[in-house]
Amino acid sequence: MKMSRKLPLNGLRAFEAVARLKSFTKAGEELGMTQTAVSYQIKLLEDHMERTVFLREARSISLTATGELLIPKVTEAFSLLSEAIADAKQEAEGVLEIRSTPTFASHWLARHIGSFQLSHPGLAVRILRAEKPVDFRTDNADVFIWRGDIPPADAEALELFRIHFAPMLSPRLAESIGGVQNPSDLLRLPLIIGGGTWWQAWFRKVGVENPETNMTTIDTFGALDLEGNAAIAGNGVALLSPFFHREELDAGRLIAPFDTYMLDNFSYWLIYPKNRRRMAKIQAFRDWLPKKLADDLRLLPMELPPNASNLPPDIGNP
Repeated sequence: MKMSRKLPLNGLRAFEAVARLKSFTKAGEELGMTQTAVSYQIKLLEDHMERTVFLREARSISLTATGELLIPKVTEAFSLLSEAIADAKQEAEGVLEIRSTPTFASHWLARHIGSFQLSHPGLAVRILRAEKPVDFRTDNADVFIWRGDIPPADAEALELFRIHFAPMLSPRLAESIGGVQNPSDLLRLPLIIGGGTWWQAWFRKVGVENPETNMTTIDTFGALDLEGNAAIAGNGVALLSPFFHREELDAGRLIAPFDTYMLDNFSYWLIYPKNRRRMAKIQAFRDWLPKKLADDLRLLPMELPPNASNLPPDIGNP
């Protein structure tokens, strides 16, 4: 027997649209059907189920108890079908869409994604900076590189690494006060604020109690790429990660006068939808990313400093 005869698919489609739009007329406009045709499809569904799904009143409609039980699964089913079509189309087009926190996107991923593309020449890559969490049900993203504590329960998650921070500044700014010898010397310079308690926590770690951090030039709300650019330009001292700013440190555009680090409380994660985990392009990126990260982490002076303390979790979008 044909599937269309087993399940009233047109009726289910009409049912989902009417339930969502609360209107037979609006559902018909969306589906390209007349109101009468929508009503007919709902009747076929109800005949098939031997239950009514809508309470029809003079100026309104509402779901019956049967309709309330039916709508969540029907909505999920059509969502999965839409995802399947979108996935098949995107897979055929050979596009991997990556969403990432801004600093990771600009200071690491954009610098290294070329090696992934060389290994997968038939796969185009689209990188988008994400200021907020991705909803895989509505976004076109294939994967999301996210910083947080506990990953979303409805997605596959691979923990990647945690970063650590220390004060960094331009050599020219350090020379403006005759060099930076002691942590308290930093209080003579503008401090770039990335989070409400970052600097206080770092100064406590090095034994400077109740620091007067009045000379603030920029508050970036945790955007490390903005903090790094401001520090390179000589506008102040920022708490930055050697992972993201190794090239600037190697080139001498930044210096890190102290090796006392604060370890981030949150981890970076690779997140992707459970129902797409077997897609070849996602598997390829999942295999490549941890290996490439490991190469870079080994190049750092230290991956997890023995004297690192936890950084307060008020960082924004690193």
